Amino acid sequence: MPRHIEFGKTGENLAAIWLADKGFSILCRNWRHGRYEVDIIAGRSAILHIVEVKTRRSSAYGHPEQSVSRKKLEHMMQGAAGWLHQWPGYHRVQYDVLAITQDKDTPAEYVLFEDVYL
Repeated sequence: MPRHIEFGKTGENLAAIWLADKGFSILCRNWRHGRYEVDIIAGRSAILHIVEVKTRRSSAYGHPEQSVSRKKLEHMMQGAAGWLHQWPGYHRVQYDVLAITQDKDTPAEYVLFEDVYL
């Protein structure tokens, strides 16, 4: 497996652990709907959270959250639509970005951007 793919998977594992520690219930990881994928689907306080995880080794080329484009947000919404079609009943859906910077010499830094929109 290429290093960047492996690093991304590590970031998603860290994200799931961090979110669970913050009171989120992880409902699904790597949910696929057609060609769309959602990294993490979680629930907390009667809100369904659709979470995109971005992990970087440093901020030398920008912060992780800066790589989430309008198109990526649209794809998150399409993936979430597939989830909601199969599991309706959520009255509030929120799109979040969890940015993780993990330098090998320091502990990982987490920043959660909640309720992002176009």
